[in-house]
Amino acid sequence: MVAKACPCKHIISNNMANNVIHRILVVDDNRDILSDFFRILCENYGCNEAIDKAEVAITGEAPARRGTNMLETGLSFTIDSACQGQEALEMVRASMSKKNPYLMAFIDVRMPPGWDGIETISHLWEVDPDLEVVICTAYSDYSWYQMATKLNRLNKFVVLKKPFEVVEVVQLVHSIAEKRRLQQELRICSSTVKSPNHPEKAVSRAR
Repeated sequence: MVAKACPCKHIISNNMANNVIHRILVVDDNRDILSDFFRILCENYGCNEAIDKAEVAITGEAPARRGTNMLETGLSFTIDSACQGQEALEMVRASMSKKNPYLMAFIDVRMPPGWDGIETISHLWEVDPDLEVVICTAYSDYSWYQMATKLNRLNKFVVLKKPFEVVEVVQLVHSIAEKRRLQQELRICSSTVKSPNHPEKAVSRAR
């Protein structure tokens, strides 16, 4: 049996008060799970009228739709999806070549007939080492210790057990977006301090 390609989907929740639009990638061979992610995020970001259209988009029968963030959370995002790890890798490669990387990826563990989730993550990190990953699983194919050993990057992944709660998905998106914001602020501060024109360095030279 040949696996059908999963068309790329885009659902946009755009809070105009925030110029940063985070990109989220969902990788799962179960179209019902993909639909759940669209439903969860859209319902919780005020996109109710886009939900049905999003589910039609899951089947590849409709183009992307636009929704609006009504919760005033300050978080704007796009959602893309892939049904196989190889497809996800090509999407991450494309995002990096366009200098528009994904913030995070929700990745299933079991995705026959291709790579499983752990192998997929390893390939994705070769292309984008900064990608934050949420490992979604309902089975015990890997223990936490096995995942930690294989991936060897404890600060870049968390595990979300299926069936998951709405609040878990929403909280993870917010937490990881905030983590990325703080990392970027730290990088800016560090580069400023290292600058030869930084006031403290200018004082040091004067002494």
